[in-house]
Amino acid sequence: QQQAPQLDEGRVQALNTILEGDPKNVNATVQLGNVYFDAERWEDAIKWYGRALELDPRNADASTDLGVSYYYSNKPDEALAQFEKSLAISPTHTKTLLNKGIVLAFGKQDLKAAAAEWQKVVELAPESPEGQAARRALEGVASAHAKSESASGNP
Repeated sequence: QQQAPQLDEGRVQALNTILEGDPKNVNATVQLGNVYFDAERWEDAIKWYGRALELDPRNADASTDLGVSYYYSNKPDEALAQFEKSLAISPTHTKTLLNKGIVLAFGKQDLKAAAAEWQKVVELAPESPEGQAARRALEGVASAHAKSESASGNP
C-alpha cells in the first residue's frame, strides 16, 4: 500500500494563525481543506470544506472538493448528494460533472449514468483538463463495452 503524502504542518500552522485573527476568512478555510485533502486526511478535509461552505455556501469548488473527500472516505452517496449541491450552485461546473461521473462509475457501478456526465463535460469544455479526462473515461467505457460485447458473442 502506498503511503499517504505528508501533511504540511507549517502550512496548517500558518493557515490556523490567519484564522485565529480572521475566523471568517473563506480563502484560508478552503486552503486548510486543500492541505488536508492533499495529505489524504479525508475527515479533516471534510471538516474544513464544510466550514468553508458555512461561510460561503455558494463556493462550488469547495462543495465539489467536499464531495470528492466523501467519495475517498467510502461515502459515495454523500459524495453524489454533495455534487448535486455543487451543480445547484453552478450547473456547468465541469470539475463537479467529471467527479460525479467517477463516483457513479466506481462508487455505484453505473457506467451509463457516468458516461452521460462525462459527455456533458466534453460538450462544455472539450479542451480543458476535465474535458480531456472525461474523453479518456468515455473511451475506456467504450472499449470495455466493445470487449464485453465480443466476449458474449453479440454483434
